[in-house]
Amino acid sequence: MSEMSFEQMLDETFKTIHNGDIVEGTVIDVKEDEIILNIGYKADGIITRSEYTNEPNADLRELVHVDDKLEAKVLKVNDGDGQVLLTYKRLAAEKGNKRLEEAFNEHEVLHATVVKVLTGGLSVVVEEARVFIPASLVSDTYEKNLEKYAGQEIEFVITEFNPRRRRIIGDRKQLLVARKAEQKAELFARIQEGDVVTGVVKNVTDFGAFIDLGGADGLLHISEMSWGHVDSPKKLFKVGEEVTVLIKSIQGEKIALSLKFPEQNPWLNAADKFAKGNIVTGRVARMTDFGAFIELEPGVDALLHVSQISHEHVNKPSDVLSVGEIITAEVVDFNEEGRKISLSMKALESRDAQPVEEEVYEEYAEEAVEEAVEEIAEEAVEEVAEEVVEEAVEEAVEEAVEEAVEEAVEEAVEEVAEEAAPEE
Repeated sequence: MSEMSFEQMLDETFKTIHNGDIVEGTVIDVKEDEIILNIGYKADGIITRSEYTNEPNADLRELVHVDDKLEAKVLKVNDGDGQVLLTYKRLAAEKGNKRLEEAFNEHEVLHATVVKVLTGGLSVVVEEARVFIPASLVSDTYEKNLEKYAGQEIEFVITEFNPRRRRIIGDRKQLLVARKAEQKAELFARIQEGDVVTGVVKNVTDFGAFIDLGGADGLLHISEMSWGHVDSPKKLFKVGEEVTVLIKSIQGEKIALSLKFPEQNPWLNAADKFAKGNIVTGRVARMTDFGAFIELEPGVDALLHVSQISHEHVNKPSDVLSVGEIITAEVVDFNEEGRKISLSMKALESRDAQPVEEEVYEEYAEEAVEEAVEEIAEEAVEEVAEEVVEEAVEEAVEEAVEEAVEEAVEEAVEEVAEEAAPEE
């Protein structure tokens, strides 16, 4: 039996490895850019920083520690220095690819962190396997800036799997579309006209704001933003702001929204506030050649006709008034059905002149009352005198009649007595 050489004895003592083998080892030393493992072979295994991670400036001492167990793949049995060159990253990627293949076949939804924002999309890593999500598949709407996704965990599905060509494509868009379709169906199943709902401002235009109700957008038209006049929606709303709105109408998939809640309608008590004859204060909202429109309160405008501005002649309202000016006027007409109110500053001027007229009137009224009292007194005295005379006459007549009757009776008695006496 021939004697074995020292090298042969070592070969018999330690296991045999080949390029491509998967080995497990224990970390015996860690440097900033290198990991050394005891893999049970006559030489130690080496994992460089580039073969452990894709982070070019990573400090391996922060990621791996002595006595850690690692599984790696053999790249070279002898790297030229008698050491075994290993890769941790590629083995993990192979395992990741198997994971991605399973997810592709099962249409599984995956979650991963965006590790890099590229010109044409996003790069994510699943168990060290890279997945590319094109910009067109990142969202269901156009994304101008993909940087906001950096470092975020997102969900997606694998729609294309070809590791040989290093083409593994992820799709986030279809998940968003499907989820919104479900939310949309749920939304339309529960809402109806007249409901009050909460949404988020999604977009603001010159004619209105689009509100995301959770599954579908509703339009809040500029005319429905307030009972009063709105110059610009962009002055009232900001994207991302939460608002509570009224569902005005639902026509198919179109939802019309409003902030003009019925219980806040300013015309509900306008009949009392702006009754004919009331003195009101308002702001000049806009002007035409024939008059000025005065905002008495949001949603209640009144017309101040040019002829009712002043007793003096006014060619057009802008000659004496300006937009934004506060004026006081009298309500001269109120039409609740037509929601029309007419004002007059001229009538108010006339009303202000009345106290002087009333003083003059009071003076004349006092004199007139005194004269009337005197006339009434005289007439009363005359009436009393006439009544007394009439009574006196009646009494005199009665007395005269009685005396005449008595005289006549006496004369008759005397005549009868004379005729009956005997002649001498």
